[in-house]
Amino acid sequence: MFQNRDEAARLLLKKLGAYKDKNVLVLGIPRGAVPMAKTIAEGLHGELSAVLVHKIPAPGYAELAIGSIGLSGKIFRNKGLITVYGIPESYVERAAAEELAVLKRRQAQFHLKDISYRDRIVMIVDDGIATGATVLGAIEEVKSQHPQEVVVVTAAIAHDTADKIRPQVDKLVSLVESDSFYAVSQYFVEFPQVTDEEVIKILHPSSYKEFSI
Repeated sequence: MFQNRDEAARLLLKKLGAYKDKNVLVLGIPRGAVPMAKTIAEGLHGELSAVLVHKIPAPGYAELAIGSIGLSGKIFRNKGLITVYGIPESYVERAAAEELAVLKRRQAQFHLKDISYRDRIVMIVDDGIATGATVLGAIEEVKSQHPQEVVVVTAAIAHDTADKIRPQVDKLVSLVESDSFYAVSQYFVEFPQVTDEEVIKILHPSSYKEFSI
């Protein structure tokens, strides 16, 4: 177990030394991964931002992701789960549209500027990866802009999910790969929720200070 997200980020930095001073773009998945992305971006002397992707929940099971959607509107479908639970396409599209509306509000709230990923090393950071639906959606969003390299970085990941992600990226870097993955929080002693306010403060520290005054 890690004491907190900061400890996990610093341990990950030890595995990412080859990317230091290579103008890496580090994208945290809001909200929980943004503090880790900040630590990693600072350690690598890279650029920090966020990639907005929301999971599409199964009907009646908010924590079960049957897919995800990014700001581009492209839907990643977990076809296995959709088939197993007999979820109609009409539900997937309706739920995706609802999540996209939330994403657009968050884009404005977080004041995210458009950043080109083309020909850059792009690092997608998540604090932990269970089903992988959100991260796989983020990978598709990033790859659509033709980056030089895509790296996924996480503290902990389910073993079967790692097997799904590796073929989709240039590198997967993790601290724990587990066959008994139940929840991201099981790998942290301290795992508080990260608020929207904290995300804004991390991504825009100068404007946040002005606003606070």
